[in-house]
Amino acid sequence: MEKRIVAIVRYEKPLESVRRVVDLSHGLNHLSSQAKVFIKPNIVFWTRTTPFPKWGVVTTSRVVEDMILLLKERGIEDITIAEGIVTFDPKDIETPAHAFENLGYNILKKRYGIKTLNIFERPFKRIDLGAGVVLNFNGDILQSDFVVNLPVLKTHAQTVVSLGIKNLKGLIDVNSRKKCHSPHPEKNLSYMVARLANKLPPSFTLLDGIYTTERGPFFEGRLRRSNILIASSDIFSADKVGATVLGYDPSEVPYLVHAAQDFKRPVDLSDVEVVGEKIEAVTSRHEYAFPYTEDGYLPKPLEKLGVKGLSYPKYDDTICTYCSGFTTVILMAIANAWKGEPWNEVEVLTGKRMKPSPGKKKTILIGKCMYQKNKADTNINEMIAVKGCPPDLKEAMTALHQAGIDVNPNFFENMDMAAGFFMKRYEGKPEFEESFYRVV
Repeated sequence: MEKRIVAIVRYEKPLESVRRVVDLSHGLNHLSSQAKVFIKPNIVFWTRTTPFPKWGVVTTSRVVEDMILLLKERGIEDITIAEGIVTFDPKDIETPAHAFENLGYNILKKRYGIKTLNIFERPFKRIDLGAGVVLNFNGDILQSDFVVNLPVLKTHAQTVVSLGIKNLKGLIDVNSRKKCHSPHPEKNLSYMVARLANKLPPSFTLLDGIYTTERGPFFEGRLRRSNILIASSDIFSADKVGATVLGYDPSEVPYLVHAAQDFKRPVDLSDVEVVGEKIEAVTSRHEYAFPYTEDGYLPKPLEKLGVKGLSYPKYDDTICTYCSGFTTVILMAIANAWKGEPWNEVEVLTGKRMKPSPGKKKTILIGKCMYQKNKADTNINEMIAVKGCPPDLKEAMTALHQAGIDVNPNFFENMDMAAGFFMKRYEGKPEFEESFYRVV
């Protein structure tokens, strides 16, 4: 059996550590100096409004610059950094520009002559990925000779882990992203994600685990300083090792099971040779699911507050990035609004699969998908619909008020401000350094 090499290195020094993991993995050995190289970092979230925790959420600028330096050493001149950052206004080009500026990408442009692209300002191409999966991919990556994939080493509340293959979801258009969150019983999110690398040009994947995320992909979970780099010229092998380091057998990750079947390869590590650090020396269990009550009808933090008269069923894999972002704000506002008096049997439904429970007095349907699915359901006593796609946060506030939950409008005036609340967790902790996201 052919063994694919995956290198694991502890991050210790700028450039030196990235150079070591690249050399051990042989990831750039056969790369021509004439190659057109496409770098895909992970910028899963950005806001211009407030500082927010980037550690383990966004690829470090340190790793991005180190990779550019190694490419330049090989004489490569045609280098592009590209990303498709989720914004709630599809026409928002200022937020991606702000991200590129603040992460130092514009300095990298001047220093090394690279290019930067917001993929939402570029054309997409309809691609058949096989197994009935057809998505619209950024055309630039498809026309490149080589891809350097720089995801963060993190777990994910919907896909267990988010690594190399999942990082490619940032290169498809908005409609394709929504399509990935299908309610189809078989062709679900993991099924779709598993095919994202099927038409990828030759590539090298480096999992940036200087910081890692538990219960990602955003900053609501626990962020850790882990100092791990994992790299391979085989994206599937990189993901299998990455999942293992995060504490999961690859067979526990549905998209890796699908990918193994698609690639006709084992889902375990029997076709992988790990070099550098031993897996067991760097493995640390990172939980992926946010805790809910045993019946799945209320987040544990709300239960601990003593919340009564509210049902907020556990998210599933059909809730897309846009609606899931609203959920964070809504739950924070609900927690703040709890004053000890039970609410009037309110249920809040999200995603594309949930059905109303009998006996609830007020049912809030978040998003167009939930409204279309349940608008005629006879189990609904009083329907309060937030119909948009993505839904309007102020409409959600009005819906909660209508249901008798007196949430503070401040949570809804600027949704991005909620990200700033999570910064308090990391104040006074010197291991969480902003310098990793700057270019000097």
